Amino acid sequence: MSSNLALLIPIAAITIGPASWAFTTWVRAKHGYPLSDRKGQMLVTRNGDLSIDRQTELLKSENDRLTGQVSRLEERIAVLERIATDPAERTSREIEALRTRD
Repeated sequence: MSSNLALLIPIAAITIGPASWAFTTWVRAKHGYPLSDRKGQMLVTRNGDLSIDRQTELLKSENDRLTGQVSRLEERIAVLERIATDPAERTSREIEALRTRD
């Protein structure tokens, strides 16, 4: 029994490092993190030729676009809230003023 254990200790010591590296790489790939080789150099990402910097710039531009869209929608909601809460007579006066202006 002890000879079997003595044989398993070096085998376990040799296989733990590569097994843990393979598991870490699998988890990183599954969750979309960038992959690197054993020297720390970046490997090709899932998105093909796009570099991390390019992906970051694309995400920033999309974020800016969506931020602008949200601000425009907030302005429209404010106008709709003002129309919904204003008295009907003021709204009708403003509509009539617009009609007579033409």
